[in-house]
Amino acid sequence: MKLLVTGGAGFVGATVTRMLIDAGHEVVVVDDLSRNDDRQIPNGVKFIQLRVQNVAEVLTPGAGFDAVLHFAGLIAAGESMEHPEWHWDNNTRASLALLDAMRAADVGKLVFSSTAAVYGEPTGLPLVETAPTNPVNTYGDTKLAIDRAITTFTRAFPFGAISLRYFNVAGAHDCGDGTMIGERHDPETHLIPLALDAAIGRADKLSLFGDDYPTPDGTCVRDYIHITDLARAHLLALDAIHPGEHKIYNLGNGIGFSNLQVIEAIREVTGIPFEIENAPRRPGDPATLYASSELAQRELGWTPEKPDIVEIVRDAWRFHQQRG
Repeated sequence: MKLLVTGGAGFVGATVTRMLIDAGHEVVVVDDLSRNDDRQIPNGVKFIQLRVQNVAEVLTPGAGFDAVLHFAGLIAAGESMEHPEWHWDNNTRASLALLDAMRAADVGKLVFSSTAAVYGEPTGLPLVETAPTNPVNTYGDTKLAIDRAITTFTRAFPFGAISLRYFNVAGAHDCGDGTMIGERHDPETHLIPLALDAAIGRADKLSLFGDDYPTPDGTCVRDYIHITDLARAHLLALDAIHPGEHKIYNLGNGIGFSNLQVIEAIREVTGIPFEIENAPRRPGDPATLYASSELAQRELGWTPEKPDIVEIVRDAWRFHQQRG
């Protein structure tokens, strides 16, 4: 298939792009490089630096695309509370422009990068796809708005889609040729790469946001999923799309790890002590989120193969040591 990947320079987008190329697909990447650089886009992939708001310049009726995988957008929940306008523009407005371009170009398949943030504070755990959606941050609001828009498009047009709701994606993807794809966000907001920065000396210390949550050790609890496991699900989703249907799947391990448990795993892997500074909670951070992925396992045939937090950290550490 000929596939358009938006946000293909990012951690998840670049990993999925690599897997798509390895599977024999033709891929075109669109990314504005506002939060990444182009170093992780696989060799041989056509790359166009462009905002998704302008994607109709590439996604034209004669371009011959069979499907779109949409990863582009802002992901920092804390930032979304301080600058909601950025997230509504880059996540929601851009995604609506993509949907319009797909309809005009008669491209009827979409895999959408959604998020566990749409659920907000859970009413029950593990989270299932039918759980109430009540985001507690603007990031989750913007993603939920697009999930709902996609549903309406599948009702009105010859269009099918699958939304994959991520929990905490981490680790690094080993491409098998001596290269790895890992987290290179700018600015970085995720716990594992920030802690590894402190361990390797790129940062003086790690800020731990909140130690008074209603959890066993007072820190946030999250479901960590290995990037390679997550990326595999996108290829399975691509083959499972049906016109007139919008399916939603949670992707997680079904296991929650607290921030302190993750930090302990990082210390175990690196063997390096690093300073931790307690900081106030970030607005919009739920206390506990972890998933049930039974629906994805049953309908997509997807099972996480790397659920161990130490293995996830070990792969992230390998990438962190070699990255420029």
